[in-house]
Amino acid sequence: MEAAAAGGGGGRWCVVTGGRGFAARHLVTMLLRSGEWRVRVADLAPAIALDRDEEEGFLGAALREGQAAYVSADLRDKAQVARAFEGAEVVFHMAAPDSSINNFHLHYSVNVEGTKNVIDACIRCKVKRLIYTSSPSVVFDGVHGIFNADESMPYPDKFNDSYSETKADGEKLVMRANGREGLLTCCIRPSSIFGPGDKLLVPSLVAAARAGKSKYIIGDGNNYYDFTYVENVAYGHICAEKTLSSEDGAKIAAGKAYFITNMEPIKFWEFMSLILEGLGYERPSIKIPVSVMMPVAHVVEWTYKKFAKYGMKVPQLTPSRIRLLSCNRTFSCSRAKDQLGYEPIVPLKEGLKRTVESYPHLRAQNQRSISKASVFLGNGNLAKTLLWEDTKQTVTVLLLLAVIYYHLFTCGYTFITAMAKLLSLTALFLFIHGMLPANVFGHKVEKLEASNFHITEVEAHRVAHSISSSWNSLVGALRSLCRGNDWPLFFKVALSLLVVSILSSMSSQAAFKIGTALVFTGFKAYEKWEDTIDSMVGDVCSILLHIGSTKKSSSQEQM
Repeated sequence: MEAAAAGGGGGRWCVVTGGRGFAARHLVTMLLRSGEWRVRVADLAPAIALDRDEEEGFLGAALREGQAAYVSADLRDKAQVARAFEGAEVVFHMAAPDSSINNFHLHYSVNVEGTKNVIDACIRCKVKRLIYTSSPSVVFDGVHGIFNADESMPYPDKFNDSYSETKADGEKLVMRANGREGLLTCCIRPSSIFGPGDKLLVPSLVAAARAGKSKYIIGDGNNYYDFTYVENVAYGHICAEKTLSSEDGAKIAAGKAYFITNMEPIKFWEFMSLILEGLGYERPSIKIPVSVMMPVAHVVEWTYKKFAKYGMKVPQLTPSRIRLLSCNRTFSCSRAKDQLGYEPIVPLKEGLKRTVESYPHLRAQNQRSISKASVFLGNGNLAKTLLWEDTKQTVTVLLLLAVIYYHLFTCGYTFITAMAKLLSLTALFLFIHGMLPANVFGHKVEKLEASNFHITEVEAHRVAHSISSSWNSLVGALRSLCRGNDWPLFFKVALSLLVVSILSSMSSQAAFKIGTALVFTGFKAYEKWEDTIDSMVGDVCSILLHIGSTKKSSSQEQM
């Protein structure tokens, strides 16, 4: 028996499906720490790859000592699932696909068909207890908020997304399987899991913060949520297993579902703000009505469905996500407390502290200090001016440009006459300024020294460096274009040249106004959202390349 050989030796074995997932890793560690179980970790990968902390922690030691084993298993393959469960007393079924991908076929194949295979394998391998990780979303219709709901709340007629619908179907299968050939089952519904090791919530928040998107609140910001620290989720599963293992407990809990939370409801956007502030980012403050965001989300989702096959990335802005961000979602843990003996072992405040401390690499000060826009502009005064790093300097330049515009275009002067008048005004200003006393009506007048107009050797080097840096950036861009493999750069250059072409076709007056506005807003906008812009350009390039390669291959086939 392959799984038995992988498990080796005696002792009580349990299996954790999806054992390399976020919450499952914490459950595996907690089971090993208890000393009551030998754990078989089942997941899709052909072999287990441990992080450094895992290698030096309980899991690494358990794998070396035979207290833990890894088995590769796809839930959609009955034979693989059965091999993984051989000799196991308990199965914790935690495997599930990414909930953010609204792909019904994927979700159904894993959450429903995969769960059927898990149940069949449990019966075939004579597993005694099956604990299924469900979701509170199985009672959420995506329209009506949920406030302190208990397990009596029925499934909705229509679900928020395919993930919720298929998780509900899987939950029904597990509860109906209770009692089949001695198998005892129980379903756990953990609400909004967070904690160290999360690769979705915190990284997504930080990515949004770095792209300048985290300042927005969807809805009125007063919707309450129940979040659950990941160790409490793991503890809830262990409480369920222990209850089912006793004769009296099994009579009460078998075949039932239980909500698991931290029992500390909090405003959703306050929770997000605490994480962002803890990592050094600005908390959300600008409220956007759901009625404004929902049409945009529908367009984004439709676009993804059309272009996903061409390599478009999964969007964060979807209708189901908007509904999740703007509704109340709180749940009562009274049944879990009374029947499973569940109580949170880590309070919300402590959980938040541990979570923030576990992401030092995502702190605000670890962002790159120099943007691509700044590098392109030479990292000098030009960059400071166009990127608004020195507001006083930027405003001064804009006022100067306004004066130039007035004399060059509004007054109808020729270029030479306009420049002569500008120089005359400058000379008059300097002469009058020089005549003024050091103090006028109590206001100190800062005199312009002759040295202000003198360019030092250091400043000359700085200007030269700024010019050379900009030139080198252009040369680097040309080199990349010559290689013919940097499509995002090609489209940026093509777009820039298109803008220049449009401006050159206009009158000098219109080109001056539009060009100035574009330069002083375009570079700043790119600096602020460069990751998003680069990603969008990359998506467009991927789609065009895919279409091009498809057409090329089809034309070759016709030949």
